[in-house]
Amino acid sequence: MTLNEKIYKIVSKIPYGKVATYGQIATLCGNPYYARAVGNALHKNPNPQKIPCYRVVNSKGKLTENFAFGGLKVQSDLLISE
Repeated sequence: MTLNEKIYKIVSKIPYGKVATYGQIATLCGNPYYARAVGNALHKNPNPQKIPCYRVVNSKGKLTENFAFGGLKVQSDLLISE
C-alpha cells in the first residue's frame, strides 16, 4: 500500500461530525513528520465523495486557505452541515 493509499484509508475513517489534524493522520501513517505529505495527498484526493478531506484541519484545529475542492468557504460549509 502506498503512502497516499494509507492516508486515504485513514481519512475515510474520520467519523461524521469529527475532524483530525494533518499531524494526527501523519502519525497514524507511521511518521508524525508526514503532515505535509498528508496535505499533498489530500490535494490530489481521487474521490472526495468517499474520502472526506474536508474533515482534516491544521494543528491548531483551524481550517486552511488551501482546501483544494472549493476553498475555505466550501470546507467550512461542509463541516457545518455535519
